[in-house]
Amino acid sequence: MVGRTPAHIVAIKPLVDGVVSDFEVTEQMLKYFINKVHHEGFTLFPRPRVIIGIPYGVTEVERRAVEEAAINAGAREVYLIEEPVAAAIGARLPIQEAAGSMIVDIGGGTTEVAVISLGGIVASRSLRIAGDEMNEDIKDYARENLNLMLGDRTAEEIKIEIGSAIPLKDKLQAPLRGRDLVTGLPKEIIIDDEQVRKAMSKSVMQIVSAIKTTIEETPPELVADIMTKGIVLCGGGALLRGFDRLIASAAENKVYIADDPLTCVVRGTGVVLEDLDNLKGVLLPTEFEK
Repeated sequence: MVGRTPAHIVAIKPLVDGVVSDFEVTEQMLKYFINKVHHEGFTLFPRPRVIIGIPYGVTEVERRAVEEAAINAGAREVYLIEEPVAAAIGARLPIQEAAGSMIVDIGGGTTEVAVISLGGIVASRSLRIAGDEMNEDIKDYARENLNLMLGDRTAEEIKIEIGSAIPLKDKLQAPLRGRDLVTGLPKEIIIDDEQVRKAMSKSVMQIVSAIKTTIEETPPELVADIMTKGIVLCGGGALLRGFDRLIASAAENKVYIADDPLTCVVRGTGVVLEDLDNLKGVLLPTEFEK
């Protein structure tokens, strides 16, 4: 729908870079989801408990905006959890043990890198560089090198279809369709994985650099644990071809991709919500907690 709407319809992204960008639209979105979940029940005014994942290191103002949006949308209680912790729980890592677990969550707006022990974050990095930024890289590359104007959806499809972090054994190609910046007319160009890799290389290397920096800040005992257990990748960015091998090579460590990496964070929040009494220690303090 984005980029395909008529003049009287505006497609808005309520969340940008992992935080609320439009308060009222976020509130309406949450209200819609809450009502959709309760639609088949007999509750007239649903007042659920809500747990929301937020990027590590967000400001007090951003945190407050999320809480208020959830309360205004009809939540009875609001709990906040840091996304890397939720991702680690969703990936079934033993975060409450006295041992280091390293999680890298490459989402749409943010990349969260964290070393977790005893239910808390020991060392972490939160980057506003992730899947969306890679899409922008592809759009910039097409505009500067191919004189082609692309939409967000097209750039994402190309990334999924032929994107990679390291050179591939078999070369991949895909048609790139957009508007020619010279003539203003539609144009199709065949692009290969090497060009897409070159376009995304800056963002990819910044994520790799953040992982290395986080390991450097980690206490030696926990580094030993990470060497034994490896680094776990989750989020949509983990599905980029060869990304796990690139990180393994750069960090000199084993790297695993979590089962169903796209839903790790949401599964983690679900686990916490179902077992609040035992996992309350991993939540952040909130103003609306009862």
